[in-house]
Amino acid sequence: MNQINRVAIVGGTHGNEFTGAYLIQKFAQFPDLITRQSFETVTLLANPNAFVAGRRYVEKDLNRCFLKQDLQDPTLNSYEELQAKSIQHTLVSNREQQADFILDLHSSTANMGLTIILVNSHPLNLKLAAYLSQINPLVRVYRCSFKSIEENPFVNSLCELGFAIEVGPIAQGLLNARLFQQTEELVYAILNYLEQFNQNGIPSTNETLILYDHLSVVDYPKQPDGKIFGMIHPELQDKDYQALNPGYPMFITFEDKTIYYEGASTVWPIFINEAAYYEKGIAMCFTQRQQINI
Repeated sequence: MNQINRVAIVGGTHGNEFTGAYLIQKFAQFPDLITRQSFETVTLLANPNAFVAGRRYVEKDLNRCFLKQDLQDPTLNSYEELQAKSIQHTLVSNREQQADFILDLHSSTANMGLTIILVNSHPLNLKLAAYLSQINPLVRVYRCSFKSIEENPFVNSLCELGFAIEVGPIAQGLLNARLFQQTEELVYAILNYLEQFNQNGIPSTNETLILYDHLSVVDYPKQPDGKIFGMIHPELQDKDYQALNPGYPMFITFEDKTIYYEGASTVWPIFINEAAYYEKGIAMCFTQRQQINI
């Protein structure tokens, strides 16, 4: 594949996820930190109005506004929809400034640790994810692939190369120095890897990679009118990336009744009790843990 000429680091896609937003500010103030010889690195604060307001979004979740059909629809004109079109123009449409790799920085209230989120299985993305998990055992790789780029509503749909970094747990609207520093170190490791890629010197990695493949989402127990009547069970809370076996507790109702996992096979839940997902009807995401050859 061709050399990487331009890397875009995006933060503040969700305005109340401060880790990425403040890293963007730091990199803008100290550009030498992200400068590499063989490619240009640019930064983008994706949702400035939401960041100023300390909210996830102003009108609509920006990280759900990048469906190809929506970007081409002139009737969609909410703040975030217009912002998505502007980001597409900045990072994709202008060929002279087109991004070859997009890194989107996020944080989560769930116990996600250091998570790489892949939206496709491009060989370079897989090799880079394997490298990051090899140099830092805390890194996990979650693959949420789409059948086609047209079905991908995330910022990373704009570019085949790249992925999101999700770190947590951290409350919305807060900074955590440890997670900030760990995210920063991952960014530098990614830039260094891409620099070596351009110089035909990709670091050797394990031939296998542990992946957590997306299976499904699970909602909270709800009444017919949509009201929640249960919570994440204490034995499951903060157990992201840990095996959930059939018969294990999942929820506990307000009447102290335990609801058990009734699936036929073991799953590995992530994004457990993510605060931003209450409005989306998601209590957790089920994944399948597997080892693949790369």
